[in-house]
Amino acid sequence: MHVVIFGLGYVGFTAACCLASEGHKVTGIDVSSKKVASIREGRAPIIEPGVTEMLQEGLKNRLISADTEIGSHLDDAELAIICVGTPSGPDGSHNMSYIAEVSQQIAAAIDSDRKTPLAVAYRSTIRPGSIEELIAPIFRARLGEDTDRLVELVYNPEFLREGSAVADYFAPPKIVIGTKTGQPNAAMEKLNANIEAPTFHVGYREAEFTKFVDNTWHAVKVAYANEIGRVCLALGIQATQVHEIFKSDTKLNLSAYYTRPGGAFGGSCLPKDVRALQYISGDCGAGTPLVDSLLRSNEAHKHRLFEYAAEGLAPGDKILLAGLAFKAGTDDLRESPNVDLARKLLGAGFELEIFDPSIEAEHLTGANLGYAFSQLPSIEAILVDKAQAEATPYARVIASNATVEALELPADMDIRDLGTLP
Repeated sequence: MHVVIFGLGYVGFTAACCLASEGHKVTGIDVSSKKVASIREGRAPIIEPGVTEMLQEGLKNRLISADTEIGSHLDDAELAIICVGTPSGPDGSHNMSYIAEVSQQIAAAIDSDRKTPLAVAYRSTIRPGSIEELIAPIFRARLGEDTDRLVELVYNPEFLREGSAVADYFAPPKIVIGTKTGQPNAAMEKLNANIEAPTFHVGYREAEFTKFVDNTWHAVKVAYANEIGRVCLALGIQATQVHEIFKSDTKLNLSAYYTRPGGAFGGSCLPKDVRALQYISGDCGAGTPLVDSLLRSNEAHKHRLFEYAAEGLAPGDKILLAGLAFKAGTDDLRESPNVDLARKLLGAGFELEIFDPSIEAEHLTGANLGYAFSQLPSIEAILVDKAQAEATPYARVIASNATVEALELPADMDIRDLGTLP
């Protein structure tokens, strides 16, 4: 198929070379006449292993061309891929001027007599909502009621690393296709036909947010590793050995565990050890601002979960909190975020009852007993058994851990599960 790529930097030029190597006809559009001339002469405008050879082979087979103007290049194209820059603005937001400009140019260049819609896929990193609130309106302003007949907008983030971009193109960690309906797009299916990777068909906003989630997580990992390294330096600990031990644990440390948005952390270990590491780093002068922010972030999350749990209800409404311990199947209430949630709900004037089959107030002992009654003095009065929990018509059931699975509730019961955010 014929693919037109807008923006011939690292992402766009690498894609052009890789697509041509698969037999697709590729036309690259870039405002830089110097870059276009270089490509036409067989000289790659970037330094990246493998692309020069692919460029020269593509030119030889007449599969790669480059231009500074759109002209009629879109007339027989099935797909346009947008790879223009979105640099940081003075306030940290993305500068979307290049996106807006190229969108206007594409909309103006589309032949109104097209028989099939042109798929226009954006790969530039853009704020969630950009397709719906910026890009789609640009096309509609130009094409009017023919917009849906002439174009299909797609958001398709890329996951290329400089230095291994060609290998990453053909073996990406995942493929994310964002469309208006969340359904597959025919041109993108053809584009990725030879690539095997987990594929996610989602709405625009989920696809747009993907790169922010990924790149910020990578930054968190680097910052965390370096904070630990500073503590190791200050205390004479071999950081390389600590890292070897850490990364060997692929069950918890390097895994999907603890990465799903849901409940706040709590219990007898995590809060205590985070506070202790804060003290250690301060005492030895290492400085760990990322670690120092964890408890504040957790408190902010607890409050947001309270707001989410109580959303749409009024003081006096009857609520069931299913699960009080920090984890289902235990009776450990120490620093359980669910205890904090219960306290907030009571303070807001709700009529609260709690079901947790692992907790009996009279059986609490030691630190667990002290924490429970100091934080939730009315615990004995608000704990209910399974029969009462299932028979009571609550305004809402709040599932704070897997405890709710032990209940047989009416199908139409209003349940909000804080363990997995929607």
